[in-house]
Amino acid sequence: MSRNYKDTLNLPRTEFPMKANLPAREPEMLKQWEETHLYQQIQKSREGRELFVLHDGPPFANGDVHMGTALNKILKDFVVKSQTMLGKRAPYVPGWDCHGLPIEYKVVKESRDLSPLEVRRRCEAFARKFIDIQREQFKRLGVFGDWEHPYLTMDPKYEAEILRAFAVFVEEGLVYQAQKPVFWSTGAQTALAEAEVEYQERDDITVYVKFPITSGDWKEKASIAIWTTTPWTLPANLAIAVDPKENYVVQKFSRNGASETLLLAERLIPQFSASTNFQPAGEPLASFPGAKIENIKARHPFLDREAVVLTADFVTMDSGTGAVHIAPGHGEDDYNLGRARGLPVLSPVDDHGRLTDEAGLPNLTGKYVFDANADIVNLLRERGMLLGEQKFHHSYPYCWRSKTPIIFRNVEQFFIRIDELRGKALEAIHNEVKWIPAWGENRIAGTVESRPDWVISRQRSWGVPLPVFYSKDGEAILDAKMIRKLADLVAERGSNIWFELSDAEFARELGLPVGTTKRNDTIDVWIDSGVSHKAVCALHPELRDPADMYLEATDQHRGWFQSSLLTSIALNNRAPYKICVTHGFVVDVDGKKISKSGTYEKPTAADHFVGRYGADLLRLWAGSIDYTADVPFSEEMFTRLGDTYRRIRNTLRILLGNLYDFPVAGVGDPGQPASLMPAATLIDRWILERLEQVIRDCRLAYDAFEFHKVYHTLNQFCAVDLSSLYVDITKDRMYCDAQDSPRRRATQLVMHEIFDALCRLLAPILSFTAEEAWRFSAAAGIGDAGQPGSPTPAKTSVHTQEFPDPQNRGRGTIDQVAELLRLRGVIGQAVERARQEKLIGNTLEAQVVLNSDSDVTEEIDKEELEEFFIVSDLTIHQAKEASASVTKTPYAKCARCWRYRPAVGASKAHPDLCDRCESVVVQMTKSE
Repeated sequence: MSRNYKDTLNLPRTEFPMKANLPAREPEMLKQWEETHLYQQIQKSREGRELFVLHDGPPFANGDVHMGTALNKILKDFVVKSQTMLGKRAPYVPGWDCHGLPIEYKVVKESRDLSPLEVRRRCEAFARKFIDIQREQFKRLGVFGDWEHPYLTMDPKYEAEILRAFAVFVEEGLVYQAQKPVFWSTGAQTALAEAEVEYQERDDITVYVKFPITSGDWKEKASIAIWTTTPWTLPANLAIAVDPKENYVVQKFSRNGASETLLLAERLIPQFSASTNFQPAGEPLASFPGAKIENIKARHPFLDREAVVLTADFVTMDSGTGAVHIAPGHGEDDYNLGRARGLPVLSPVDDHGRLTDEAGLPNLTGKYVFDANADIVNLLRERGMLLGEQKFHHSYPYCWRSKTPIIFRNVEQFFIRIDELRGKALEAIHNEVKWIPAWGENRIAGTVESRPDWVISRQRSWGVPLPVFYSKDGEAILDAKMIRKLADLVAERGSNIWFELSDAEFARELGLPVGTTKRNDTIDVWIDSGVSHKAVCALHPELRDPADMYLEATDQHRGWFQSSLLTSIALNNRAPYKICVTHGFVVDVDGKKISKSGTYEKPTAADHFVGRYGADLLRLWAGSIDYTADVPFSEEMFTRLGDTYRRIRNTLRILLGNLYDFPVAGVGDPGQPASLMPAATLIDRWILERLEQVIRDCRLAYDAFEFHKVYHTLNQFCAVDLSSLYVDITKDRMYCDAQDSPRRRATQLVMHEIFDALCRLLAPILSFTAEEAWRFSAAAGIGDAGQPGSPTPAKTSVHTQEFPDPQNRGRGTIDQVAELLRLRGVIGQAVERARQEKLIGNTLEAQVVLNSDSDVTEEIDKEELEEFFIVSDLTIHQAKEASASVTKTPYAKCARCWRYRPAVGASKAHPDLCDRCESVVVQMTKSE
């Protein structure tokens, strides 16, 4: 009966657990990182190195971290950690956007009729609460940064910098006051910037309306047909616009026995007829370019006034009638045309979006404009002025916070002149900044090219006060010197002083004329975050302006990317960033956007998934996707990623287990590369060359911020090169050779170098797992492969290390192993046929005759080839074509290594062992 030789094998040993249990284990690591001040350690270790600044775009402090924000912060952490491990000094100062509508809207919703000062106090408390919550959630994701010293836009010193920047805008003549239509949120009762607007699909009533002509050749003979999707704006109509070059006709139409003589664009007649059922009767009565009817007049369909016909270049022929209803108080094009032609600005709508007495419709005064649409249509029908109506499906602007439809409303506001900044901003976009992905350049250039003047005043309480004073006569006073004095006060006492001090007290504090007053408007929060390059990067001792990188979601081409660019052009005449990286939105499997303010029903809070799967799974998800497109996300994805994670973790565990007895100092020359050790075999040299490729590819991918390439490279290396090939092929020598055999020690040195490199390369993405494996390595006394002979200090973190450097090993073995793998496939097919024919039970029972068509099999000894092919009994013949045949080996099975060897049975002392295993067992017996 054979003896059990299990105790004589060098089986892997490690306490590194196979089960990750990340939700429980990660918080312990976080605690250790905080106790050892790891972030500060990292910064200290990079003193004097090349600086790389990723400037954090501040999230709003108004809710738990959702998956979109988690993706953003994790990607930033990838950048910071990888740049650090590429040898740079990469400080990360996180920040929060604290003012503005997202916070105030929630506070005011809970408590009505609060004074501005009370609103501000509650908003500050609300913001601080969520800063603390989000800070812990970001840290839980494994994001490193100066969390104890973040920048906050509500910090008095930051607020002072906003005001100082505003003083420069005033000095440069960029700020002006005007009364013109702006995006107006009826839900939040404030003006909005473009970046605070989102679009939703909706159905509206669209109407064709006739305006009877009251002057010119067609007076009392025809009517102008207009088309509008906003019937509620008809009470504010003052004109009709036509294209001066387009051909217009006067045409008779008939419908159900009724006839109308109408003036409209000739090319839109088919569309008009299809929409209204009015069919043209006979030939046109007249045809002329739009310029010919300029200045004729037409009667308003239900009010006692006339509309004048004006020519305009914004009239299009893609819908409607080619005659555009103009309400200067409710549209930008309308306003500009009316202003150029001396029309008044009529906007009969209040802050809540309700019609006022100015509309001239007493029955509708106080009615919400969108509810009034149906009433306006009925009024048109009663007056006989309705030519047609239908539902119109379109994309319409909504307030990003109150989720109510926006109206264009004429109100007095303060603006920044974009035309003064546009040219230089476009020049910076095209010549100063690298855009990742490249399409970001055209995206932001398009938004800057088309951007109207920036409305910067807000009718809200929670924000930095708009530093405008008013004279006794009500004239606005924009004085840079006074604004700077105010900034000094705010830096010392906070911006609440604007609401705490009376007008007279302010006049004394700032030296203003008696009778000077102030109002309660605040500055657009996009100015707040937009000047962070000045308030943070330029003033923080560890940072610099311009920053190396801004990284945000694609909506920030209209938001923070743009507000930062425009303010930097105004202040510094250059871009605030050198690289701008855009990531897509997090979407579900159906492509629906997941956001904090959305209505997505499934869990979206990052905490939910961290608690269930661990932060490293979220980090692996973020590393696995191409973030430049929209990022898919689902519970099922985490299940699939779990398999990948386990494969990577198990690879680290196998390597650690095989290194349990590895004494770096006792392996030959401690400075000698593993690939040059005499005992290193072809497969050892090959895996090191593959490691070389992996290191190069990962360094290049990290340097290009292409993290998904790192993920795929490392996953492939772990799953195929290591698990399926190297670890499998070398298992016999690792388990069965003598513990200190040169071949086994050489393999351990190779595995140690691989383990060391894997931990470092994985660290930016799998920050917790790489650290855990690194600590187990240190605890086991396994040395640093970068410095053989020097054990890794137990307190050293993998995050203080740098990526391994390529060793210029070349590709000497890559082609050879490719040849052997091809031949291994030939052998595998023959073995499988023999197994199906019941000739053998497993591969090791096979006697293999290989007809090799490769010179490689002549260059490598038989024993090494048997190990590579994982067979016991191999005969090789050179041939022109590769083939293999299999019979059952006549040799007996070694009870220790399970290979079938000629020497089994030859020894009287150990008849059940092969000569190799007998030698090992005898040596172990002697040493006991």
